[in-house]
Amino acid sequence: MPQVIPQFGGPVMTISSLTSTQQTKAMHQVSSANDVRTIIANHLGIDIERVTDEAHFTDDLGADWLDRLELMIVIEDQFPAVEITDDDVDQIEVVGDLIRHIKGAWVVRRDGAPIVEAPLH
Repeated sequence: MPQVIPQFGGPVMTISSLTSTQQTKAMHQVSSANDVRTIIANHLGIDIERVTDEAHFTDDLGADWLDRLELMIVIEDQFPAVEITDDDVDQIEVVGDLIRHIKGAWVVRRDGAPIVEAPLH
């Protein structure tokens, strides 16, 4: 049940109001998004604080087409359930697009299993 938190002006869903399965999925999704941001920052050699959901790979992060293609290959290696086609590479323009693409691959699996096989370092 959502809690009413006055400073937010209405009902707010908190992690404690979720079932344990929902908590696990929510925490995994946050962890996966942070892992993706870390992969992007490391691959492009940039500060992770620049890697926001709205950051455009080319305009904001300085990635050319080859950088983006190589990054997608790294993502596929780290997230085995994720498949990124050449058309997808062209359509994934901002970090948020990539995170949504990865989350979509997780939802498609429907078994709730993590899409990351090993912890990222």
